[in-house]
Amino acid sequence: MPTPSPAADRIELMQTFVHIVEAGSLSAAALQMGATQPTVSRRLQALERSLGVRLLRRSTHAMKLTEDGERCYERARELIADWHAFEADLRGVGDEPEGTLRVVAPHALGQLLLVGPLADYLRAYPRVAVEWLLNDRRPDFIAEGVDCAIQVGELTDTMAVAIKLSEVPRVVVAAPSVLAGRAPPAHASALAELPWLALRTFYRSEVVLTHRPTGEIARVPIRPRMSTDSLYALQSAARMGLGACVGSAWLVNEDIAAGRLVQLVPQWHVAPLPVYLIYPPSRFQPARLRRFIETMRLALADPAGRAWEAGAS
Repeated sequence: MPTPSPAADRIELMQTFVHIVEAGSLSAAALQMGATQPTVSRRLQALERSLGVRLLRRSTHAMKLTEDGERCYERARELIADWHAFEADLRGVGDEPEGTLRVVAPHALGQLLLVGPLADYLRAYPRVAVEWLLNDRRPDFIAEGVDCAIQVGELTDTMAVAIKLSEVPRVVVAAPSVLAGRAPPAHASALAELPWLALRTFYRSEVVLTHRPTGEIARVPIRPRMSTDSLYALQSAARMGLGACVGSAWLVNEDIAAGRLVQLVPQWHVAPLPVYLIYPPSRFQPARLRRFIETMRLALADPAGRAWEAGAS
């Protein structure tokens, strides 16, 4: 059997080590990799000999990273990601994107508004396939093999590279039945008297509004009858008259036009939510990721906000 080159061998050893840590045991890592446990154990020992440090402490029932092992694990993940991106970059030397792009996007945006730009991207680059994964949490890029994610709201990961794509306009709405027997609220403070729905990802017990003409700020306490992490569930509950809510304009504009929902206190402004495309730091970006970033920036970077009307058209 030919002996691998030292560089290729070290990459393989580091990949094995990362698999061991993330799988939680040598046997689980061997199963994931389609290898035997003795092979995985030999690779771990070879990496420890090569580095001259102990990476794991193992007993019959437990496995724990040493201090050196913790540092090695974090660095190995970065190096492996850089190596994969470097390989992909070389394979795409003609700058023709190819391969599989794994993207995480929020449920509502990913089901409706972003599918159009995604379709444009796939038509433009026929040698690329996309895994379009919809959830509202930030992924573990390395462990889950995710290339990039689209995130709504303020950033919490200071290590990721973030590109601001746009902002989501938001409005306060309710079904006409919520206002039955009530005068429409004239001041934001009157919203506290209404039954409420909360989108717990962004607001739970308070809504902050700014009066456009004067700049006055109102902090409105609310006691939600229902809280959800789903924008679609929030929209459905609002349509059914369960309470007022702060909804994304692109999703509720059609309901407002059809009379299913009414915009409340239109002179009061709810701060829009930023939309970012985030990805792990790397010196190399495959062409498929670069072109995807360009496509999303062009699709959503609309200073007049027209891109966010697409969901209501």
